[in-house]
Amino acid sequence: MSHRALIFGALAMGKTKVTGLLTGDDVLSTASALRHLGVTITEPTLNQAGQVEAMITGVGLGALAEPQEPLDLGNSGTGARLLMGVVGGSGITAIFTGDSSLSSRPMRRVMTPLSQMGVEFSARDGDRLPMTVIGTDQPLSLSWQSPVASAQVKSAILLAGLTARGITSVTEPAASRDHTERMLRHFGADVTTEQHQDGSYTASLKGEADLTAADIIVPSDPSSAAFPVVAALITPDSEITVKGVGLNPFRFGLYESLLEMGADITISNRREEGGEPVADLICRSSQLKGIVVPASRSAAMIDEYPILAVAAAFAEGTTHMPGIEELRVKETDRIAMMEVGLKQAGVNVTSTTDSMTVIGTPTQPPKGGITVDAQHDHRIAMSFLVCGLASANPITVTGCETINTSFPRFAALMQAIGSDIAAPKETV
Repeated sequence: MSHRALIFGALAMGKTKVTGLLTGDDVLSTASALRHLGVTITEPTLNQAGQVEAMITGVGLGALAEPQEPLDLGNSGTGARLLMGVVGGSGITAIFTGDSSLSSRPMRRVMTPLSQMGVEFSARDGDRLPMTVIGTDQPLSLSWQSPVASAQVKSAILLAGLTARGITSVTEPAASRDHTERMLRHFGADVTTEQHQDGSYTASLKGEADLTAADIIVPSDPSSAAFPVVAALITPDSEITVKGVGLNPFRFGLYESLLEMGADITISNRREEGGEPVADLICRSSQLKGIVVPASRSAAMIDEYPILAVAAAFAEGTTHMPGIEELRVKETDRIAMMEVGLKQAGVNVTSTTDSMTVIGTPTQPPKGGITVDAQHDHRIAMSFLVCGLASANPITVTGCETINTSFPRFAALMQAIGSDIAAPKETV
């Protein structure tokens, strides 16, 4: 949502104040790229309530400046793919670059629909960064049947469609997170959605839109909240409260799964902020049991499967997670990473191309005493650090530098609630 708040604020006319902005490296990379596109964004500061704020002076649709240097998105797949849609519909040309991890991730699923809208791409290595995106100031409207449920793909197409004439729509086999649709409405765009009887989902946008500046509050990230939540569930005598967590139904899959596993989670103080439902979560130590996670839920929790696998390792019985092939093409092959690491810790884990199965035995928790190389995947790193909190012996994790991409001060926050995480300052 922080990425989207910055991008939509940049494309709207007027000044937008964003409160609760995440200051992870990924979001800061998006802000830097927007500045290179001629948008004024103030440096994030803390308000009197301790929330991070930033002010965006939007330039309006079709008024972005052509960047004089490459747009370096660091490790941010969200920033890269969404901004490809922005540049694609803005009639400018930009070179996209990123770190080694982002440069290894495929972009074909975004390139293909954007190409049909008139956007051109040039890359030395097929569909990998670095890549030149040649936008068009007259993009064609598109009715796209997406083979996957991906909020990044959907968002890139809708962003390019903002300047197209007519209706641009994306139909997914299952609904992915709908932050883009909600926030576009918040900024004045005409967006409709439809959930079909077969489970598919369509989002439609009326092009030639006028976006108007609108202040926005970003809820606490449910993906980030997952790590202290699971830590509390698997660590004896724990109770924590996580405030203002987003309860968007397309992001709540992990919490549905944990509740089905018997997690002691109380949802309190339900409210709405910035067009999104939020609440406080009170989480206590729990005796978890294995479940089958519906494949249809994967789009609502695709980033949370690594930490769910950790919870499953401390649960009684078998937890089966089908329909997660998307994890094979994240920052790492997250299915393989979790399987190898958990097996080293003594957990019974098996996998297929698109599934993972974890058999937990609470009387014999993960033995730990291992070193896991996270290969600079932030979610893998945080998942095994949480696992180490309740394993029989400590777990050492290397390759943690990218934790700051999504969760600044992760170690400090976890230490503040009682975790024993010791690491060099520059790595966690």
